[in-house]
Amino acid sequence: MQNARKDTPISWGSGADLLFVAVGILVAGFFAKLPMYVDLPELGNIAGERFQPTAAHNYYARNMGFFILPVLIVFFCWEKSLRLGQTLVVVSAILISFAYINYLPGVPRHYGDTVTLAFIHAPLFLWFVMGMTYVQVDFRALNERLEFLRYSSDLIVLSVLILLAGMILTLITVALFSTINLNIYEFYYEYVVVYGLVGAPIVANYIICLNPTIVRKISPLIARIFSPLILITVVAYLISAVYAGKDPYNDREFLLVFNWLLILVMAIVIFSIVELRQRQSKWNFWFTTLLVITTIVVDVVALSSIGYRILEWGFTPNRIVVLGENVLILTHLILIMTGLVKLISKKQTIQVLDSSVLGYLPIYGVWTAFVVFIFPVAHGFK
Repeated sequence: MQNARKDTPISWGSGADLLFVAVGILVAGFFAKLPMYVDLPELGNIAGERFQPTAAHNYYARNMGFFILPVLIVFFCWEKSLRLGQTLVVVSAILISFAYINYLPGVPRHYGDTVTLAFIHAPLFLWFVMGMTYVQVDFRALNERLEFLRYSSDLIVLSVLILLAGMILTLITVALFSTINLNIYEFYYEYVVVYGLVGAPIVANYIICLNPTIVRKISPLIARIFSPLILITVVAYLISAVYAGKDPYNDREFLLVFNWLLILVMAIVIFSIVELRQRQSKWNFWFTTLLVITTIVVDVVALSSIGYRILEWGFTPNRIVVLGENVLILTHLILIMTGLVKLISKKQTIQVLDSSVLGYLPIYGVWTAFVVFIFPVAHGFK
């Protein structure tokens, strides 16, 4: 007995689509390699520094988020057919943030804490601008927010797969040419690797937008495989940390790792709930609930640790931002947990998660804009 299977044909788009991809990669690659093409202003020697920072170091520290995301934002302005006023708002947000980030004072290893925080949060701000573009600047569009989260997870997964394939191709290519005594590493890195790194998300975006039904079969599959493994890893890490006597209250590096772990698990929680909305099974419900409970535990420990450090050593810009972000995440987790409890007890339908997950996202955007634009000014760029 044969099972008839109808494969979904792969779409390669029109000539205009391919042209946009090519131009986007060239533009992103050009800005990624700008210090090689343009003589940037020198920073001058800094007393007491063994390794003097260069203009290139300063350029990359400030502009890493501006190589790829603006290209994707412009793509959605075109693909979503934004009105002129909407396009001007989006483009203004990119240009203002670019000018502001490059205006901030300081040089590498001597930036103020608030300036460093602005650099870290600038790509997140651009991601929210991209989300605003995706939903066509409609802040009430919950369904479009859900689609954007799904798109973001697909973009991350497919970009990683493309980069892994590119790494394999690079190793094979360099090895093949080395067998005939030709060292192409420098040439290959300068003209292929750099453009490949910035081009991977642009190509991934191209594939997702043209073949959404195909790509959306990949991310849930990978999530099903790795999400339980990540949960087991996090639980094992927490138990091992307690057994090893690690103290986030007095160990700054451990607390830093703890907060990055919190952000990672929180992202997995949000993407798991997006998947839960598509596939409503008991396994998904209980797994997501267990993941949320674990994340709440991590957040409570991180929040109590940063609170302890503030009481012992006072407020600093880093502690204020970490405290604010932990409070935001904990509030969000409580809302999500409340929605899951109502869902499991069958007091509400799956739509209860829309307001708890999707309705909260703009608050992260406002906080990110605050850290990037207001916080450094309020603290004198220190």
